[in-house]
Amino acid sequence: MTPSANIGPVDRVLRVVVAIGLAAWGYFGLGSPWSFVAYAGAAVLMFTALVRFCLAYRILGISTCKIAR
Repeated sequence: MTPSANIGPVDRVLRVVVAIGLAAWGYFGLGSPWSFVAYAGAAVLMFTALVRFCLAYRILGISTCKIAR
């Protein structure tokens, strides 16, 4: 069973922008332990934006995608 897309285009762009911001914040602004948390959050956001599927959205029954694939 393959997951269907549940992340729309606006949501994808926001996730990419926030992921880049988190990665930059982790690199330039945070101390060592917290930078790994920022990197992990950025990785999750970037991955979900790339695959257009969010497990939390699926569990909560949310979809920002106009056409389900």
